[in-house]
Amino acid sequence: MSPALRERLVQRAVAGRYDLFLGLGGGLAVLGLIFMLVAFAGGQSVRVWQLFHVNWLYFTSLSFGSVAFVAVQKISNAKWSGMILRFASASSAFMPISLIGLILIFTLGYPAIFGPMQAATTGMQHGKIVWLSHPFMFIRDLVALGFLAWLGWRLIRADLVPDLLAVRGAVPAERRARYDRWLRGFDGSLEARLAQQDLIDRLSPGFVVAYAIVLTLIAFDCIMALQPHWYSNLFGAYFLMGAFLGAHMLLAPMGIYGASHLDVNDLVSPKQRHDLGKLCFGFTVFWTYLMWAQFLVIWYGNLPEETGFVFARLWGRWLPIGSLVLIGLFIVPFFGLLGVAPKKVRATFIFFAAISLVALWLERYLLVMPSVTAFPGPVFGIPEAGPTLLFTGLFLVSYALFARAYPMISPRLAEITLDRERGHASALVSGDFDHEEEAKDYVRPELIERRDHPRS
Repeated sequence: MSPALRERLVQRAVAGRYDLFLGLGGGLAVLGLIFMLVAFAGGQSVRVWQLFHVNWLYFTSLSFGSVAFVAVQKISNAKWSGMILRFASASSAFMPISLIGLILIFTLGYPAIFGPMQAATTGMQHGKIVWLSHPFMFIRDLVALGFLAWLGWRLIRADLVPDLLAVRGAVPAERRARYDRWLRGFDGSLEARLAQQDLIDRLSPGFVVAYAIVLTLIAFDCIMALQPHWYSNLFGAYFLMGAFLGAHMLLAPMGIYGASHLDVNDLVSPKQRHDLGKLCFGFTVFWTYLMWAQFLVIWYGNLPEETGFVFARLWGRWLPIGSLVLIGLFIVPFFGLLGVAPKKVRATFIFFAAISLVALWLERYLLVMPSVTAFPGPVFGIPEAGPTLLFTGLFLVSYALFARAYPMISPRLAEITLDRERGHASALVSGDFDHEEEAKDYVRPELIERRDHPRS
């Protein structure tokens, strides 16, 4: 890589202000809080807390799913995602808000959310009553999610440290002082870099395992337990893979906007978007497989204690929501992202990713609301809009604060990605994909210094 390009990456990495996210997010959060207070004053606190729970599940899914995306990229030693990986890491900034939200759910919002569940536990086995008891559920969920947040932040921080050394000279003194505190013990030497990489290699699989366990626990306690007579062994995997799918879809608009905001559009190639799009398509299919596998076993068994959960969501007034979930999470992104071109073109990629993200919110809504609401069907008004706007705003604000504090491009990872695109016209590199990629789908050769020796 040429020194000029390396210097450009360093400068653009710390140039992000994300004023749009900060302003829009702050406005939405304040408006949402006002709506919530109006609903509380009007005696609609139950509806507020129920939608608070739905939105907490949704944005917690996106945040922790995004960190899982980073961990998987590290485990697989992926080379394609170096330019856009930090746009996924920034979603980790929502994790502290998620923990605060969990505390509010199990304190102020507990009667509105879990009241129907506690009423339904009468006559259950003692062991299940203890398992679903308020203190035990609160403690285990808080400890589990807190541990996952701590582990996830350690991974994000470990991945940031080498980049802080690279960009510290390009940031103001106050920001540089913070970087220097993080860089204690890391001098940039080969031994320090190898040790840091070893730490990343140990944290990444640990986070993925913890992610699977903790989000399964959250799915069981915060969704399945709301209808305590229903159970599905596959539900945990279904929930956490939905979160993982959402993280991929979220990265599409965040990566495209971030590349434009940082003025590196020419370095985020259609090939990179195509690679992300193939993952979005693949996990869309996998989510559908899990949904169908769960549905088929339940329906084929035809046991009332199992089919009741599904029946309540796919018939009557809830059927339109269920239909929108199927259309938005499978049919539209499946056929939309089936071809090569829609993954490469920014507008179409954002369009299909946005539909999938909205449908994922509806899916979380559908999983929760029929179990807790007193209404026979979906209702959406000021009590429901309040928490939705609040969480959307807080997510955008937390994302912007991360972008203002840390480099949004990793110069070392970007160099790996761009190096992989160098010499792409050779048969050794593009021979397997010449039916999908053209020269215009890669970063322009004049932006990257070519090597004098052939690829190995």
